[in-house]
Amino acid sequence: MTPGAGIRLAVSWLTVLPVRGPDKVDRAAARRAIALAPVVGSLLGAVAAASLWALTGAGASAPLAGLVTVAALALLTRGMHLDGLSDSMDGLGSYGPPERARQIMKSGGVGPFGVAALVFAIGVQSFAFAALADAGRWFAVALAVATGRVVVVLACRRGVPAAPGAMFGALVSGTQSPLTGAAWVIVALSCGVLAVPDHPWLGPIAIAVSVAVATFAVRHMVRRFGGSSGDVLGAGIEISVTVAAAGLSLTG
Repeated sequence: MTPGAGIRLAVSWLTVLPVRGPDKVDRAAARRAIALAPVVGSLLGAVAAASLWALTGAGASAPLAGLVTVAALALLTRGMHLDGLSDSMDGLGSYGPPERARQIMKSGGVGPFGVAALVFAIGVQSFAFAALADAGRWFAVALAVATGRVVVVLACRRGVPAAPGAMFGALVSGTQSPLTGAAWVIVALSCGVLAVPDHPWLGPIAIAVSVAVATFAVRHMVRRFGGSSGDVLGAGIEISVTVAAAGLSLTG
């Protein structure tokens, strides 16, 4: 599969854009697509930053612009990452065996833990984006969104099993080498230096904490659910974006 086919597959998986991937998708194709997930994250981040800039420039209040930007990201990603967050939190909140947790995650409903997680993530992201807009940190907005997709690469590293019955998880789990994940983390940390010009140390710290928190959460979910799945990856994305946006919005 060519690099162009890999990015098309990544876009078709991670966004709602009408981009068609290759007709045949095997683990080799999945490996290339997941390795390019941060590129798609950068595109989504650019859209988020542009949306926030346009809304505030048109006279919208920063909190309203932040909320609309979060909604736009949800639309661009089919809401599947937020759905993964809510399903995963409901599974964690069940306190049952892995089989029961996976059953709850596949039920299609949203329980109290899922609702609380959605409210918290959407609220924090909206207010953090608002603060970043007030500070004129447009690059930080894009970086926060892209960092969530760096976590996807780390979550699909070799040695991570797929949860029983997980279709997408079985396709992508264990496909990424540690070097690929490390390379993307280094890129994100380097970009963090530019995210908060007045305090160049703040960006790398915010990105490092975001990646660490999301990676820890993903590892816990993998142990708790007996493996990885699309829901786990979606939860990792939203946790990372939430923490990164909050950290990058700090005043230093």
